[in-house]
Amino acid sequence: MLVDPFEVRMRFTGQLQHLSASVTSSQRAAQYALKHRDLDEDLHSCILEQLEKSNMNTRANIMSFIEQFCDMAVKEDHEPYVRMMQRDILRVVDAVVPPDGSGAANVKHVRLVLGNLQDKGVLSAESVAEIDAALKDRDTHPEHYDNDEEGAQEESGRSKTGSPRNVKTQGTRLDKRQIEQRVEEDRERNKRLRESMWAVSGDTQEEMQQNWDAVSDTNSDDIRDAEEEAMERAQVAAEMRGEL
Repeated sequence: MLVDPFEVRMRFTGQLQHLSASVTSSQRAAQYALKHRDLDEDLHSCILEQLEKSNMNTRANIMSFIEQFCDMAVKEDHEPYVRMMQRDILRVVDAVVPPDGSGAANVKHVRLVLGNLQDKGVLSAESVAEIDAALKDRDTHPEHYDNDEEGAQEESGRSKTGSPRNVKTQGTRLDKRQIEQRVEEDRERNKRLRESMWAVSGDTQEEMQQNWDAVSDTNSDDIRDAEEEAMERAQVAAEMRGEL
């Protein structure tokens, strides 16, 4: 029976869009891609497209999926998927942690996944070191002020009608639903990390403990800090517009 490539692509895209932090979710999508390995280039392009279109929470989940996917591709002896991911890993990281700082919350998660991919032999130590160097400023890098230019125009328009002048922070304001979703998914990832720690011993367990400490549960203080940071970025943008 012939398979419609368009239908396969659409179904895989849907799976990527609805990924969660659970292992089952990633495994299901990986199994589907491996089942249709004859369309590997098309399905790989779906991953890149969704990384660039999705919100930051989904991008973090796709990053987790990539680790699971590469692991399963190696076990099933389908190297093309792994080679394509090795080739495009910089593009992947740039999507999950953009240079404008909007993906700062994903930096620790990306580093953890990259480390796991290195341990599994998918990425070389040199590649991981190069990417890690590029990530150094991305957890604190201010957002691009281009995101605020539209807000400045709308702000100006409102002021002409006599409405209060408020700084538009759409580019930086945190969506409450996305915050809650991220907290739950971080908890799921941390649960998986704890389970991995229980399965190992000795030096490996010590290393996993360090990773666990680096990605501790998001709490109310983390959310408050993120909101304050967003407000500070908006204020800086407003001051810069005033100086210009």
